[in-house]
Amino acid sequence: MSIEVGSKLKGKVTGITNFGAFVELPGGSTGLVHISEVADNYVKDINDHLTVGDEVEVKVINVEKDGKIGLSIKKAIDRPDRPQRPDRPSRPDRRTDRPQRGGGGGRNEVRPKESFEQKMNKFLKDSEDRLSSLKRNTESKRGGRGAKRG
Repeated sequence: MSIEVGSKLKGKVTGITNFGAFVELPGGSTGLVHISEVADNYVKDINDHLTVGDEVEVKVINVEKDGKIGLSIKKAIDRPDRPQRPDRPSRPDRRTDRPQRGGGGGRNEVRPKESFEQKMNKFLKDSEDRLSSLKRNTESKRGGRGAKRG
């Protein structure tokens, strides 16, 4: 019997490890049900869900070139399709429908392109202003330049 991806088969659990369970399929081949494919919820201990000798229905999810067969118990269970969610009401475009605050300068304001040099000069000026302000504040807290240490 050839095993094809997507087919559902009955099998028997022949071994359990900490990462999954080995299932013997019809025809004598063996596949692995990874612990993440045992149940829809988180499985901490596979022994809580399966024991050696259990008859399980599995779905073939992959067949490797070297003969390894990947199986899933949770995908073998037929579930009714979930109902479609109703469409969400459309939201207004935040960028264009929002009233401007203050005196302009918003994100959508059109500014002339600055050259690299202009941007660099602006950055240097801002940086120097911040440094001088920082120095002024820290020196006044430490006693300034003329403070005597004792």
